[in-house]
Amino acid sequence: MWFRGAADAVLVVHLAFVLFVVLGGFLALRWPRVAWVHLPVATYGATIEFVGFTCPLTPLEIWLRRRGGEAGYTGGFIEHYVTATLYPTGLTREIQLVLGTAVLVLNAAVYFAWWRRRRRARTL
Repeated sequence: MWFRGAADAVLVVHLAFVLFVVLGGFLALRWPRVAWVHLPVATYGATIEFVGFTCPLTPLEIWLRRRGGEAGYTGGFIEHYVTATLYPTGLTREIQLVLGTAVLVLNAAVYFAWWRRRRRARTL
């Protein structure tokens, strides 16, 4: 029972991490100091997608699930939870590249807006 609860906790942390990678730039618009944490985290998240690396939280969750008597799963977090829902045919290398690019483009746009806002505030 403990292992299943721990696996669920890792899942929640992993989901929060992914959401922070994708949307954390919006938090930085409100609280600029968040950018110091978000930029390296977003870079790491995009790198995972570009390189095809597995986030360390994925094997941890799988191990905990197996220890808790569940089957676990194969593949990565995005493939198992997100892609399985959005793209039933499975995660391909092309989708990983699109996801990584989307993270970079979205965050670049957010940080550009943040930079323009700060620049405008300084000129006023």
